[in-house]
Amino acid sequence: MTQITLSIDTTSGTSVSITQGEGALAFVSQPNGLKHAETIGDSIAKVLKNAELNPGDIDVVAVGRGPALFTGLRVGIAAAIMFAQAVDAKLVGVVSHDAIALEKYRLDASLPEQPLFIYTDARRGEIYWALYGGLDHHGLPILLAGPSVGKHQQVVDDLTMVHGQITEVTGAAFATWIGRAAALQQAAGVASDDVTALYLRAPDATEPNPNKAFGKRVSS
Repeated sequence: MTQITLSIDTTSGTSVSITQGEGALAFVSQPNGLKHAETIGDSIAKVLKNAELNPGDIDVVAVGRGPALFTGLRVGIAAAIMFAQAVDAKLVGVVSHDAIALEKYRLDASLPEQPLFIYTDARRGEIYWALYGGLDHHGLPILLAGPSVGKHQQVVDDLTMVHGQITEVTGAAFATWIGRAAALQQAAGVASDDVTALYLRAPDATEPNPNKAFGKRVSS
């Protein structure tokens, strides 16, 4: 019987889906990128209810690893780990830009032959990016460069020098495509249980320096 996969991605908003092979059984998307922790539990409960499944029916938990911002990404990964451990399901990590590339290639037959440049907002005037060169014989996106982070125009200029003309596409990763990518990876024998978060840079929040002096020093 085809495995049932619960997929989670919190690289932008919060999206959760249940797939069986290529088929989507249920999908929930919360576009708010600031309330991952508040929505992830309800979203998981909702897709299970909509798919008329119990937690123990899940065989695989797939989660988007980013690249993305620190806070949202860790919420999705932590939820995936806890759910997989609770129901003894297989855990699969998927690079979120791989899922975006898979969606674009599968849904847009008009994409040209030149490399596909997938990018998402990394704030601070930067983008997260990865470059792909079509689908391989397993149906998986072929990674040419990245994932990485940098200034948009500088990255485009550097990639164009190496790869020639590229096609630029932006968009969010959705859990359904995380699940489909995970299924293809398992079929190809390349699925990974690595769910390390791809922050690609230090978080905005940092530990305070206990030795730093605040305010004016008052002389005795």
